[in-house]
Amino acid sequence: MAEATQLKSRHLTMMGLGSAVGAGLFLGVGLGIQISGTSVLISYAVAGALIALVMWMLGEMAAARPSLGSFSTYAGQAYGHWARFTMGWIYWFMLIMVMGAEITGAAAIISNWFDIAPWIPALIAVAFFAVVNFAAVGGFGEFEFWFAIIKVGVIVAFLVIGVLMALGILPGMDFSLAGTNFTDNFLPNGMPGFAAGLLAVAFAFGGIELVTIAAAESENPAHNVATAVRAIIVRIMIFYIGSIVVITMALPFSSIQDADVAADSPFTLVLAAAKIPFAAGFMEAIIALALLSAFNAQIYATSRLVFDMAKDHCAPGFFLKQNRAGSPINAVILSMVFAFASVGLQFWNPPGLLAFLFNAVGGCLLVIWSFIVASFIKLHPVLRKNGELTEIHVPGFPWLPWITAAALGGLTLLMLFDPAARNQVISVLILAAVLVVLSFVLPTGQRAGAQK
Repeated sequence: MAEATQLKSRHLTMMGLGSAVGAGLFLGVGLGIQISGTSVLISYAVAGALIALVMWMLGEMAAARPSLGSFSTYAGQAYGHWARFTMGWIYWFMLIMVMGAEITGAAAIISNWFDIAPWIPALIAVAFFAVVNFAAVGGFGEFEFWFAIIKVGVIVAFLVIGVLMALGILPGMDFSLAGTNFTDNFLPNGMPGFAAGLLAVAFAFGGIELVTIAAAESENPAHNVATAVRAIIVRIMIFYIGSIVVITMALPFSSIQDADVAADSPFTLVLAAAKIPFAAGFMEAIIALALLSAFNAQIYATSRLVFDMAKDHCAPGFFLKQNRAGSPINAVILSMVFAFASVGLQFWNPPGLLAFLFNAVGGCLLVIWSFIVASFIKLHPVLRKNGELTEIHVPGFPWLPWITAAALGGLTLLMLFDPAARNQVISVLILAAVLVVLSFVLPTGQRAGAQK
């Protein structure tokens, strides 16, 4: 692509962090705590360790063979056209759902400020981001970099405030709450609740894989993806687990609720308890910014993915068209069509919409993570034999990837014990089966198979 050398390492790192710091943290953390209590810390640790291993494997493949299709490309190289087609469209479908979650949360916040219907700010935001995504990728990278800087800065400030509260410098910390939350409310809904919490938590780590898509448009893909993957994994774990510790020490369990609006977010409630002037209103603005920024990143990822799939005959060739800036114009238009469709959610907006989207995304991620590990198991020996390995490579082959695969299988079985999670996992498996069938039925021209 004409824009292939315009993204830098700092863009990739902050884009990955920015994509993961959105609804899953600011709004979804309350949902996870409500479902599984303070055992959600274990949920984040388990999910974080798993995604760290999965991203490590994906990073090795992305550094060796940069591709806008990322893991869907590697699935095709490992197992053939059906895997490339299925993984590409599952990820696209998942990101469309993420877009719906992000814009739903942002529109609810902004509409409260101006006392207007939620679909109005949603429509304005979608129109604005259409302009951003029709521009060259360098402009998009710079846009996301600075907005990610703001979001990350706020998270760091929140953690600092939590430490000051714990030290007694700021008010609002009641250590007796921590004792209650970690005893009486550790597993309020038992193991089924813990399993459901794991599925909700999985959503929080979605978006990190955007780094391996964007790496293909960076100056030095092998070095940049290695740097970004290492930095993102550590920082995300600190942000999420640190934030949950602060929240559970400062708030009674009964006040930690699922948040459809920023006023109900545990982050806002903690700042209010610390009696920081105007902090709650500022937090609302930051949450809206975080959601809109993540929404913008999903538009980028879906458009690049469809463009790359079209090159491998997994999407119509119509999506290969680029504008003068090098942006895949028709692929961006497709993403914008579904972005406008997500605006339609504002008219419907039934209760529990965000919870449903979180769970569905978690189910998609399980399938995607499993395919990343399976692709790595098959491709790693090939990369090593061909001398394609770079500065990022996974040790402990084959036992480490097989342990990761077993952990993902165990996580899936655990989730099947919860009726709500079971339905979501089954629906995603049905979607995958339908896509596999379509990959053999639809005309595709020369099919993408394993690389020799």
